[in-house]
Amino acid sequence: MSTRGGHYDGLETRDPAAREADLFARLPEVLRKALAAPAYAERLGGIDPAGVTSRAALARLPVLRKSELPALHRAAPPFGGLTTGPLGAFGRLFTSPGPIFEPESTHADPWRGARALYAAGFRPGDVVLNTFSYHLTPGGFIFDGSARALGCAVIPAGPGNTEQQFELIEAYRPVGYSGTPDFLKILLDAGAATGRDASSIKRAVVSGAAFPPSLQAEIKARGIDAYQAFGTADLGIIAYETEAREGMIVNEDLILEIVRPGTGDPVAPGEVGEIVVTSLDPDHPWIRLALGDLTAALPGVSPCGRTNLRIAGWMGRADQTTKVKGMFVRPEQIAEIGKRHPELGRLRLVVTRAGEADAMTLRAESGAPSEALQNEIGATLRAVTKLGGAVELVGAGALPNDGKVIADER
Repeated sequence: MSTRGGHYDGLETRDPAAREADLFARLPEVLRKALAAPAYAERLGGIDPAGVTSRAALARLPVLRKSELPALHRAAPPFGGLTTGPLGAFGRLFTSPGPIFEPESTHADPWRGARALYAAGFRPGDVVLNTFSYHLTPGGFIFDGSARALGCAVIPAGPGNTEQQFELIEAYRPVGYSGTPDFLKILLDAGAATGRDASSIKRAVVSGAAFPPSLQAEIKARGIDAYQAFGTADLGIIAYETEAREGMIVNEDLILEIVRPGTGDPVAPGEVGEIVVTSLDPDHPWIRLALGDLTAALPGVSPCGRTNLRIAGWMGRADQTTKVKGMFVRPEQIAEIGKRHPELGRLRLVVTRAGEADAMTLRAESGAPSEALQNEIGATLRAVTKLGGAVELVGAGALPNDGKVIADER
């Protein structure tokens, strides 16, 4: 890895046609390895990997929807027959709500995040405060491993416990922050209120929650240059902001398609569609994984000099799954709450912003509302989604009969 100039390495500035040729020259071997896994063999049976050397050929393969993964993982634990080899071949083993189980490969920078941190101004030798969770889910390790691959020292802080966080900040003087934008604001507000010094933090990579313009302006006014990264627990960092602030650059070693939601058909250039990603990690390949997230491609090359595809960033969900405080909440989870409380009618989870933080309220139809029932549903909401939220009981028939169970109003 070179740190000369403003780019992580020469891959970022190569001719787009050369990048495309390299990706599709490598894809057939990755497909051959994928076909050794039983689920891929069933899904892709009959294809000739040697013939998949273009976007048109790739687009003829079926998509694998992320929403399918929980059922696949339950049917053939732990990874749904999408990997080969023993579990001991992986470094760490995680779970995300669903449940979806994720392995971490053992090669350097397995989540592909070092170049995203570099684009945000992180450099070898920097100290980074990482506040993503290290507990069971991969978020903390995605950014921890990426920072260490870049040559940074990492404070594995995780979220919460601001008093102890300030002890670490004042002792180690981190220049970088990685975590949700919400928690960065919480940290800065707590420091201002208690006289603790977080002034060493000058740069941030934020992900896992909305970063609206109002919060961007507030963070910048407090002396921190913050950049967004878009990623998933399955793939790591998919795209990231650069100093150009014109969309997000797609990461290297990924083939990103934008398709018409509900299909595998690529959209016209500039049209909003669903993100589908094929990764070239031979240890755990993903072949046309449809994420459920919407975006659009931007024309031309970024002013920062990086030549890979640019996307407009996150533009909503192709389905009703949404992300709250860095955690996905899925329609099937709301259905599970209904199963645990059969006395309820329709349910609708409403996601909003309150004080620059994500908030959610579960509206539930009840013929016999009570405070005890409200508390019971609140406990179930937390147990199923791993997130706290308010519960509002409404009368029978009060919620629209439109099939919507999650309403993202942010």
